Amino acid sequence: MKFVLSLLFPYLLCLLLVFIFQRKILYFPQTLTINEQKQLTSELQLKLWPTEDENYFGLISAEPLNQYKGTIIVFHGNAGSANGRVYFRDALEKIGYRVILAEYPGYGAKTGTPSEKTILEEATRTVQQAIDDFDGPLFLWGESLGTGVVSELVRKIQVPVKAIALITPFDSMANIAQHHYWFLLPKVLLLDRFNSVKNLQHFNEKIAVIMAGKDEVIPNSNTLNLYNSLHASKKIWTFPEAGHNTLPFAPDNTWWREVMNFLDSR
Repeated sequence: MKFVLSLLFPYLLCLLLVFIFQRKILYFPQTLTINEQKQLTSELQLKLWPTEDENYFGLISAEPLNQYKGTIIVFHGNAGSANGRVYFRDALEKIGYRVILAEYPGYGAKTGTPSEKTILEEATRTVQQAIDDFDGPLFLWGESLGTGVVSELVRKIQVPVKAIALITPFDSMANIAQHHYWFLLPKVLLLDRFNSVKNLQHFNEKIAVIMAGKDEVIPNSNTLNLYNSLHASKKIWTFPEAGHNTLPFAPDNTWWREVMNFLDSR
């Protein structure tokens, strides 16, 4: 009995610590002062939107095009910040779309602490502001963690989203955590669940899915579980040799235009 207890106590202590600090494991923000953010944004030929202080919602091009086909809001993954997602602007603006690189609480120069609740609240405000500021159809793109944000957004808020694109999406955060950390009982202890299968059950607009064939973070089985659960008009692009962070994001790649042709068609 003493031997069992000697093993059980450290394990339970470990579970307690993981439960308390789990968001430190899930979220890896790049943090900057507002002056550092402004300088970096300027170097990237971007600007803070809609304000120039810590209350900004995201980044947009400093020199807008004369005309846009619509607006795309991009919700990025769990690491870094919107500053590192300029490739979305470079690729999608090139084919005629306004791109907003949305930012999360606690990322970049934004105040706050990231969680499923705070991210969704800020994302909701971001979408509403984009609808107020810009004309034309609205598209939501999510990357990794951002696919969970997009999926929850379209279930919880009533906005005219024309279509969504999900890059390396997952079925639920609980399933991904279970795959990597099964010994820590994530399905019991996880706080931020991002259940995309549930959230997209009643979304009836077009959905594009981009999958990395050698994704070491989100197994293809979890991406396909989500894809197969979708009832909307859908299409998948698979890059067999790509890993989670090595998708072909160069702006000249043809798949960007293929995805938007699918999403923006009637």
